[in-house]
Amino acid sequence: ALDWQVAGHDPASGRILASQTSKLFRFVDDIVIRVRDDGAGGSVVDVRSKSRDGQGDIGANAARIRRFYEVLPK
Repeated sequence: ALDWQVAGHDPASGRILASQTSKLFRFVDDIVIRVRDDGAGGSVVDVRSKSRDGQGDIGANAARIRRFYEVLPK
């Protein structure tokens, strides 16, 4: 649903590594998801998205993170 390419995962650290390539300029953005125990029976999910090249992303990384949280099961 997110059109991400999963590059790997590390269950011990709770990390998932992925990337997404932009359709227009073919820029690659790296995505890291970290899931950890919140100490109260739930989980905390952190997401980072960063462009490999270029200085601006016109909000693409922030939009990608918002979309991830929209489709994340609650």
